[in-house]
Amino acid sequence: MFSKSRINEPGPKTGDEEKAPAKAEATAKPPTPEFKPSAPKAKPPASTLSSDLLIKGNVKTTGDIMIEGTVEGDIRAHLLTIGEGATVKGECVADDVVVNGRVIGRVRGLKVRLTSTARVEGDIIHKTIAIESGAHFEGSVQRQEEPLQTGSAKPAPAGKAAEKA
Repeated sequence: MFSKSRINEPGPKTGDEEKAPAKAEATAKPPTPEFKPSAPKAKPPASTLSSDLLIKGNVKTTGDIMIEGTVEGDIRAHLLTIGEGATVKGECVADDVVVNGRVIGRVRGLKVRLTSTARVEGDIIHKTIAIESGAHFEGSVQRQEEPLQTGSAKPAPAGKAAEKA
């Protein structure tokens, strides 16, 4: 009788019968819906390529990246920051590009900023641009509504200019 009174009393359950329904409830609610809403909200931290790192090849990410070393290849990112001691030999494409170091190649971005320590040797295609006093720049600057698109966006203005001439 003593064991029956414990089973019927409210409180912590110790019998196997009570554990089985709890497991059934846990399996009835899949854990993935609870995990999925938090995944898009969490933004991964920016990737940093340190000053002693040399990369020969292209770098592509949908996130943010900070370059402190040397990259010999194209870089594509959401936010691209090129550190003061960094060198990039290739095309830089990002929504936001901040150049503190050296770029030898084309820069394409919705927002492009050359700080006073920047050295850019190449063309800049942008929607908005800021060039601080002291920045070194050799190349042309072209404003486009959609500077991140390649291919058909570039020949169209040249074709129109040729038709007018």
